[in-house]
Amino acid sequence: MTKAVYFFCRDRDLDPASMHVFDVLTKLASPTETDLVVDGEPVLSVDDRFLLVRTEDVLSHDYPRYLPVLNEHFADADFGAVVNWHEGENAPDRVLTVHSTGDVPAGEWAPAAPQLMRSLMLALEDEREKAGLDFAVVTEATHWSGIPYGGTPDMVPQYGVPLYDVEIGSSPSAWADATAHEVVARGLLRLFDRADEQVPAVLCGGGVHVETAWSTPVIQGSYAVAHHLPNQWLVTGTYDDEHADAKLDACVASVRGGVQLIAVHDKLKGTYKDAFRRLGERLGVQVVKHQALRKAAE
Repeated sequence: MTKAVYFFCRDRDLDPASMHVFDVLTKLASPTETDLVVDGEPVLSVDDRFLLVRTEDVLSHDYPRYLPVLNEHFADADFGAVVNWHEGENAPDRVLTVHSTGDVPAGEWAPAAPQLMRSLMLALEDEREKAGLDFAVVTEATHWSGIPYGGTPDMVPQYGVPLYDVEIGSSPSAWADATAHEVVARGLLRLFDRADEQVPAVLCGGGVHVETAWSTPVIQGSYAVAHHLPNQWLVTGTYDDEHADAKLDACVASVRGGVQLIAVHDKLKGTYKDAFRRLGERLGVQVVKHQALRKAAE
């Protein structure tokens, strides 16, 4: 049986969105208590398919503490998600975001499950439309929020389950939106709805942090995002030098089911595009411009 584990920071001052989604989930699904306790709270189960875990802190903000818990109790999950909030100086507002975990500059990658990520994004989009919610479902660049809190990149791959962030953003009014909470909760319960639909998993090179060139084709149903490596972190990680090949090989190795296509954003400089072209040659997969994904989806 496929199984997912979802994490919620129970401190509403630290996380302004997470427990709102948890509250809706408990009303919708009537979970049962398990014998497992994390941070003094029983882990809840929904039909033995979804585990709901409340934590004192945001999971990635105290990873040295939580990593042993993850590996001891949740290593058999097929998918994990940290449900939280999204913000940033230039962040788009009224968005529901999903992103894989990794540290692009360092070339450290958590496992990625692109078909499940796609299934979740499509479920969120379907629930968003049903609810008439004027948010956009998007993906963010691959990253790990533990870095600003003292986590080291080598910790990223130490939990062997695909672990995603699912976020509501990017303002106080968005975090407090009751319809958004319900859409996310309903979407999480539909994670596996379209998991058996196999579409090409695309490694996305370049673009901005929230890049609709990558998310729109997913919403249109044609592709799944493996990882998204944005311009800024390709530059920071010097993906134009001799170390780029090893980092990209490790990136592809983290993707469950492999990568069937590589797409490169037009605005990425040629020296960085070259690294993706070499990767395509090593893998024997096509490397296309980002516009090809949108054209195929139309």
